[in-house]
Amino acid sequence: MPRVLLLYCFVFLLPTESCRRLCQAASKSKEQVSARPHGVCDGVCLEKSSCSQPCPPDTQGNMGFLCRQKKWHKITDTCRTLTAFNIFEAGEYSIQPSGGTKITEYANKKSETITDVLMRKCPRDLSCVIRNIQRSPRIPGNIAVIVQLLRNISTVLTTDVDEAKMQSYSIMANHILNSKSISNWTFIPDRNSSWVLLHSVNSFARKLFINKHPIDIADVFIHTMGTTISRDDTGKNFSFSMRVNDTGDEVTGRVSISRDELQKMPSPSKAISIAFPTLGAILEASVLENVTVNGLVLSVILPKELQRISLIFEKISKSEEMRTQCVGWHSLESRWDQQACQMIQENSQQAVCTCRPSRLFTSFSILMAPHVLESPILVYITYIGLGISICSLVLCLSIEALVWGEVTKTEISYLRHVCIANIAASLLVADVWFIVAAFLSGPATSHSACVAATFFVHFFYLSVFFWMLAKALLILYGILIVFHTLPKSALVASLFTVGYGCPLVIAAITVAATEPGKGYLRPETCWLNWDMTKALMAFVVPALAIVVVNLVTVTLVIVKTRQAAVGSSMFQEVRAIVRISKNIAILTPLLGLTWGFGIATVLDDHSLAFHIIFSLLNAFQGFFILVFGTILDPKIRQALKDRVTSAKWISRTSENLSSDFSRHPTKGPS
Repeated sequence: MPRVLLLYCFVFLLPTESCRRLCQAASKSKEQVSARPHGVCDGVCLEKSSCSQPCPPDTQGNMGFLCRQKKWHKITDTCRTLTAFNIFEAGEYSIQPSGGTKITEYANKKSETITDVLMRKCPRDLSCVIRNIQRSPRIPGNIAVIVQLLRNISTVLTTDVDEAKMQSYSIMANHILNSKSISNWTFIPDRNSSWVLLHSVNSFARKLFINKHPIDIADVFIHTMGTTISRDDTGKNFSFSMRVNDTGDEVTGRVSISRDELQKMPSPSKAISIAFPTLGAILEASVLENVTVNGLVLSVILPKELQRISLIFEKISKSEEMRTQCVGWHSLESRWDQQACQMIQENSQQAVCTCRPSRLFTSFSILMAPHVLESPILVYITYIGLGISICSLVLCLSIEALVWGEVTKTEISYLRHVCIANIAASLLVADVWFIVAAFLSGPATSHSACVAATFFVHFFYLSVFFWMLAKALLILYGILIVFHTLPKSALVASLFTVGYGCPLVIAAITVAATEPGKGYLRPETCWLNWDMTKALMAFVVPALAIVVVNLVTVTLVIVKTRQAAVGSSMFQEVRAIVRISKNIAILTPLLGLTWGFGIATVLDDHSLAFHIIFSLLNAFQGFFILVFGTILDPKIRQALKDRVTSAKWISRTSENLSSDFSRHPTKGPS
């Protein structure tokens, strides 16, 4: 490095003293870097502690490490060899002493960026940086430099891009899209680099000028095709076949524009398509979704009149255990979105999608996600069960209101019916909001409504669980007499705090913590996100914890009931077992123990039997509450019987009075 600096000093006729100082500074800096260790952090590795180390010799930047499980793990890497000083093949340019990205032309004393010099030095074809870029190692810092350069070029060039410029641009992009560089993308501090590259390539290609002849620029990891289209064409296809890794196996992709779509064009225009075999894997490191891109990423640049295209993706992984989704890349929210595409046909080899290209959606692919069991039986059970549950819950609340005065005369019975009534009310509102959320089109088109529906579904289903917890605490109160010193008003306030206060806090914190980063909702439906922010944990953890508490409560009830039967005759023993069975039958639906079957569906998500049992028990939970919590309650039945008897007595009395009145009508004054 000092020799190179010295050479440039002579070329630019710098003063000898300035040159000596610059060379000494560079030599001293190099000695300091060489003397320091790289790749290993000094000191004790404490959990979640971090450190920074210099890059290896002849590179600039540093590496960041994080301590996890008593080992240092590299999390960031800015090591680079490419600089403004050496990226050009030849010229009178050098890096500023500050080490910034601007370069100085000593003859004119003018400060410029790399892109400015590139546009001035080789504006015809952008070729003056290609050789050194291709020679550079594909380390994280170099990748970041090239991404920024490609971004700046796509921004600076506002006129038509010819084939020569597109060829050079593709060569630069191809270098960092190499399959051997995929792992290095994960260490770039700017997690947006992958989609910045995608947006930059699409933006640059949008300016591509196509004359009479089609354009076909094929590199190993990026392939660009362009042609002119008109309403007279019978259809237009772009077919690609590219390697996705070092195995040599190629994967195909095809873009088809139908004749009917072409009829919508008022005048001839251009159509451009770009295929990326490795960009899907690179995007995965940034998107942090629990999905895998399973085909080529196909970008399509079309006139705005064309609103529907067909895409055929050959699958990279032919596994039948994974489900496939047709998706488009949302350019504003930087994520894959199912709303842009629809699956038309799928088999083990390929998927056929229909997609809607626009300014928001330019790039498309297919995702491979873990298999989710889908069956018409489960759908029918869910919606029929919800309908029956809603009617049952309305009837349950009506009966409670009708007999409230007769069944709440004692403190324990009053508190018990407060719990049952609020469980029924919360589940009723939760079911209604669930249906509302199901009928919304999804987060992409109804984001605000989807957030509201998800919040209320989350809140009211949590309320169901926490009122079930309140019911369990009430049973413990009846068995253990824990709260015998508390007044009735304090108990009621405690129940409402548990039943509604805790769910409100959890639901509010969840939406406040995840929605600003667009991590509250799932991409395809109105429900809590799992892959990106794990927001679903705010429902699963409290629900399962309450199920455990309720299991303990049922165990205590069983033990208490059996203790009452100890020392009894065989007949009494049988009666005790019957009472235990009744207790379990009543407590199971009321305390939400049926949700425990959800664990079985997680452990074995391919078992249709577990899913059917889980769906039956939960979809019909409102019906179970009506039967076991209301109809089978002897006091409620007696109160209803008394109401019916009273109504009959009143009816008979009314009839007798009417009969007497008709036999002996009141005589008027003579």
